Amino acid sequence: MKILVVNSGSSSIKYQLFDMTDDSVLAKGLMERIGIPNSIINHYPSGKEPVITCQDIPNHRVGIRLLMDALLHPEYGVIKDMSEISAVGHRVVHAGEKFSGSVLLTDKVMDALRECIELAPLHNPPNILGIEVCKELMPGIPQVGVFDTAFHQTIPEHAYLYGIPYKFYKKYKVRRYGFHGTSHKYVAQRAAEILKRPLEELKIITCHLGNGSSITAVKNGVSIDTSLGFGTVAGIVMGTRCGDLDPAIIPFLMDKEKLGVEEINKIIYKESGLFGLSEGISSDKRDLRKMANQGDERAKRTISVFTYGIKKYIGAYAAAMGGVDAIVFTAGIGENSMETRAETCAGLEFLGVKINPKKNKVSGQKAIISNDNSEVKVMVIPTNEELMIARDTAEISAKLQ
Repeated sequence: MKILVVNSGSSSIKYQLFDMTDDSVLAKGLMERIGIPNSIINHYPSGKEPVITCQDIPNHRVGIRLLMDALLHPEYGVIKDMSEISAVGHRVVHAGEKFSGSVLLTDKVMDALRECIELAPLHNPPNILGIEVCKELMPGIPQVGVFDTAFHQTIPEHAYLYGIPYKFYKKYKVRRYGFHGTSHKYVAQRAAEILKRPLEELKIITCHLGNGSSITAVKNGVSIDTSLGFGTVAGIVMGTRCGDLDPAIIPFLMDKEKLGVEEINKIIYKESGLFGLSEGISSDKRDLRKMANQGDERAKRTISVFTYGIKKYIGAYAAAMGGVDAIVFTAGIGENSMETRAETCAGLEFLGVKINPKKNKVSGQKAIISNDNSEVKVMVIPTNEELMIARDTAEISAKLQ
């Protein structure tokens, strides 16, 4: 069974084609600058040289058509006919409270996703557009939706409700939703496999750390709390997003700086986080680490706020679960920054965390980086959201046959 995974963004399309007999990737690619001059197609067929081309991609329909052409190309393609693809799995950011798992994308489901656009106005429209184009260009091939929010639908009411009038939850569904669910689910499952213990018996804290970051408490295999909330700005500070913020700050700044809604949104989403705290040095943790090593106080300050936030959430989630068996670091920063992992774990010895400096010298590969006698296992596990999407898609499409 071959499964195509598509992640359609506002100006990009990421894709991977999997052979589910062994979970191998036959080809993957990225189309950038869709609808913008100087579009780029990056196609990486397994066992062959990468193919990088530049041509105008005016819209997603053309992008999906070029994706299909690349997979079928006589020289660098990996299939001979589109009928070899059993199903297409789509990443969709927000499904609200409507879905707690992956589903076949019927007309009824599509209507439900459109209703969620107001909850994710930047992400859901391009996700939906990608689905619609694939349905048009691949008639008869099942399309499956895999949602960032679905894994967190197990969060209990006392953890997802905010302390605002309950009527706003009833009217507008204002609550904690959480994101990066596919990543958190994947690495939690991998942690259980590596530890050779049943997932249903473990208490795991998963730290997805990248330009966008979130931390999740996974108890007995399900999410019981997560740091991102109604939107994608809560939790720890991120590349350009502010993280947890006293809501009183918003009207205060709007009054003092004479800001409108769009302007304050731009500040908390685009001008805050690592970028804002460092006074514009960078939103990239690697740049900040380099500057901090050179003695820059702005970079040092920013890194301290970042790692303190991770440490605080780990402590909170250990309390929420009544203990912790494993802490998992994943995504760009989590997988590659040994300094972040070391600084985060420093001071967590009281929980039973004993990180091993030598074992921690890893980047981008799975590893247990704690001492053998550490009560809490600290792990690095590269995330693979695309494989998680492919597996869900294969399972659902298999039931249709």
